[in-house]
Amino acid sequence: MSLWKRIASHADCEQRMAAYYEEKGMLELRICLAPWIEDRIMSEQITPNTTDQLERVALKFNEDLQQKLLSTRTASDQAHKFRVVELCALIQRISAVELYTHLRSGLQKELQLVTEKSVAATAGQSIPLNPYNMNNTPMVTGYMVDPSDLLTVSNSCNPPVVQGIGPIHNVQNPGIASPALGMVTPKVELYEMQHQIMQALNEFGNCANALKLLAQNYSYMLNSTSSPNAEAAYRSLIEEKAAIVLKMRRSFMYYESLYEMVIHELKNWRHQQSQAGNGAPFNESSLDDIQRCFEMLGSFIAHMLAAFKELMRVRLVTEEPELTHLLEQVQNAQKNLVCSAFIVDKQPPQVMKTNTRFAASVRCLIGSELGIHNNPPTVECIIMSEIQAQRFVTRNTQMDNSSLSGQSSGEIQNASSTMEYQQNNHVFSASFRNMQLKKIKRAEKKGTESVMDEKFALFFYTTTIVNNFQIRVWTLSLPVVVIVHGNQEPQSWATITWDNAFAEIVRDPFMITDRVTWAQLSVALNIKFGSCTGRSLTIDNLDFLYEKLQREERSEYITWNQFCKEPMPDRSFTFWEWFFAIMKLTKDHMLGMWKAGCIMGFINKTKAQTDLLRSVYGIGTFLLRFSDSELGGVTIAYVNENGLVTMLAPWTARDFQVLNLADRIRDLDVLCWLHPTDRNASPVKRDVAFGEFYSKRQDPVTGYVKSTLHVHVCRNGENGSTSGTPHHAQESMQLGNISPQSGITFYSPGRLEESDSDASETAEALERIVIGAQPNDPVISEITDALLTSNYRHGDFGMADFDTITNFENF
Repeated sequence: MSLWKRIASHADCEQRMAAYYEEKGMLELRICLAPWIEDRIMSEQITPNTTDQLERVALKFNEDLQQKLLSTRTASDQAHKFRVVELCALIQRISAVELYTHLRSGLQKELQLVTEKSVAATAGQSIPLNPYNMNNTPMVTGYMVDPSDLLTVSNSCNPPVVQGIGPIHNVQNPGIASPALGMVTPKVELYEMQHQIMQALNEFGNCANALKLLAQNYSYMLNSTSSPNAEAAYRSLIEEKAAIVLKMRRSFMYYESLYEMVIHELKNWRHQQSQAGNGAPFNESSLDDIQRCFEMLGSFIAHMLAAFKELMRVRLVTEEPELTHLLEQVQNAQKNLVCSAFIVDKQPPQVMKTNTRFAASVRCLIGSELGIHNNPPTVECIIMSEIQAQRFVTRNTQMDNSSLSGQSSGEIQNASSTMEYQQNNHVFSASFRNMQLKKIKRAEKKGTESVMDEKFALFFYTTTIVNNFQIRVWTLSLPVVVIVHGNQEPQSWATITWDNAFAEIVRDPFMITDRVTWAQLSVALNIKFGSCTGRSLTIDNLDFLYEKLQREERSEYITWNQFCKEPMPDRSFTFWEWFFAIMKLTKDHMLGMWKAGCIMGFINKTKAQTDLLRSVYGIGTFLLRFSDSELGGVTIAYVNENGLVTMLAPWTARDFQVLNLADRIRDLDVLCWLHPTDRNASPVKRDVAFGEFYSKRQDPVTGYVKSTLHVHVCRNGENGSTSGTPHHAQESMQLGNISPQSGITFYSPGRLEESDSDASETAEALERIVIGAQPNDPVISEITDALLTSNYRHGDFGMADFDTITNFENF
């Protein structure tokens, strides 16, 4: 039941709220789009805390509201079309902020009224006045607010006030952050919710006792002979029954209030689960507390159902349509509870490769309460396309187990599992440990769509029996993208990352906005990168990323196309391809150094040059930054002997497969002081910063002379120049072919003396380390002759040594 329907069930509440909305002419709008307004405002992910943020959120809400209104038009209903036009005109007359804050304030008032009515209906003073409250201090989304702010009305936006939530900018006491920021529904701890359900059950016990007494009096009346007081006794029974029906109606209303609170917590848990797909922290064990609430609600509704059936036996009149209707409501409530309790607790991989094994599991949060575990059902699984899921959910398609298999968009092996009840922890679940997607059917693509944009979901379904009624239950997994090759993975993760981060808690599958604010996207990128690499991004890093996403017309909003479709300016790759490649490089080859803060990372060339030139240590100061021009590249910028900044050509994963980053840094004597990633820290000696990441030198195998690979920086004349605007000093590695501009050097542990015999021995050692060289090879002989005539006193054969040797391109 929507919040507005619950308000409408109380004449005084409806009258009060109708007057409130009519102040701005919004009553018809509130009624027309009641469920959408509630879901849209209650599932907002950003809480405005400045005037600018409030205006942006209000403008976005205004745009979405108009689109929603226009989408409700039907070609045949002219009256409705005229009504929509009037409402759109109303929206355009009122400022976006005024419209948004008035509706948001109204929802808070409605929640307050419904809560008070539900609690009052229990007629029990032991239950707190406001079931959302703890210690009589209202909490909104984990933040404490002044109770006086809850029902204040203000048309001013300076300071910005979200009606019913108190001053946005004045957060008094941050609590536990809610997974869905901006939710209107006040925060309530699960253990407090369990306590309230238990109190409601105890209160219902009084109603059960009155019902027992009524049944006894009814039986006595039926068995007694005619009496002069029979009519009075009959009227007394009618009054007693009416009083019990009223109490049971109030109990049921309070049950609905508790049910919605529990469902709200479950939605938050599922939202956290989707955020965890991007790496956000996730308290998975809180599902056990939510299950406890479901079990208690299951017991509550079972007691009510039994009481209603008992009450139906006390037949004082021929027909009791009100009581019959109430019984149907309770039966439907039990069905809804069972359906809501069926969830995916272990999600499948969201980027799913065909012919690759994967696992998932579903869970029923009712546990053992309704006896379902005594006859455990078998759960089936199919894969649905986005269109199929939309059709099923939005059109409320009747589920027929025999026909569902034909609606699958692919073929899944091992796609059935029988539910099992674990007595020790009361978990009732079905595990799919060995599933494999063999085939996939794709929809026809439109425009620039690709297979990596297409979303599917696993659809789990089964049929269970409760009170001799069959209840068909189903649930959808988080969206998945199906790939057939590893090179499709980066773009697939773009689709999943965007969906996990920005999907609303309540939505049609799998509708998602095509633009978000930078504030939202920066949080998502930080979570993703931090979870993958073990260290979050700095404010400077995020500022740099914001610049990379901008186009000629700067905007606070970032679109889906900017994120992963359009190439960045002057580049052949998109922002996401660049970001993902860096994330993968860091995780695979630089994880320890990134965690230790040795890598500056996201900083542009100009700022890197400025920071290095300002360093008090001067020459030899260096930093590591991610390449702008190379996918998955990292480069070193350092202050050279001339006091200018040199930037080395980027290294990629292929380079690090030969020699790791720390060892490359150790080989470069021009690097002395690591510029700190923390602007308040001082430079650190190179070996102190990277020492723990250096590889240990291994002893040579007996009978061989050890050879090692070393990195060096090309000097002037070898490649480019370090004066003026610095060129990129180049470095490459080719084991079978070393060019004069290569930055890799072979080293032998021996030292050349002046004698020919020692030189000959060293030349022979050199010959042994050349890969693929044969004895008496003419190229090696040419090098040996050159060495014998050079009078070298150095023990290392660097590229400078080879500069006197010509014609050895095939060395």
